[in-house]
Order: sequence, then C-alpha cells, then structure tokens
Amino acid sequence: MTLILNAVAAFLLLTLLIALIRIWRGPEPADRMLASQLFGTTGVALLLVLSYAQSMPALMDVALTLAVLSVLAIVAFVTRVVRIEQPVDDDGGRHD
Repeated sequence: MTLILNAVAAFLLLTLLIALIRIWRGPEPADRMLASQLFGTTGVALLLVLSYAQSMPALMDVALTLAVLSVLAIVAFVTRVVRIEQPVDDDGGRHD
C-alpha cells in the first residue's frame, strides 16, 4: 500500500511541476490563475496522500488551510478582473 501511495505522490509532484511551468509561461493572466488553482488543488491532494501514507493527521489541517487560501485567491482574481472590465462613463463613474 505504501508503494502505491508513494507512486501517487510522485505523480502529483509531476503535476505540480507542469502547473509551475504553465504559471511561468502564461500566456494570459487567466491561464496563470487556472494553473495556480491546479497547483493549489494538487497541493491539497498531495498533502492528503502524504497524511495518510505517513500517519500524520496534522497534514490534513495544512491541506484544509491551503484549500481555503486557494478559494480566496480565485475570488480576489475574479473580483479584480470584473472591476477592470466594467465600462467607465465620461464623468468617471462605472456602469452597474
């Protein structure tokens, strides 16, 4: 069982490497944000696998914290993008 969990952890690390390359190369901010979401989700999965493989329940708490931070990051990104894309009046006001 430990061999299978280690293989899953290695696969998740490979996925993290691919996400890191996508964050670095882009090309669009939305692509980078989606790759960072993949990074966060895969990080949570990796921590959960390692928590079970090494019998360390504290890693589950770390995974939960990482999942919450990942959600907050995407909310901040979407809020910024929506704010930028709203048209502006001649007098400087925004249309709602």
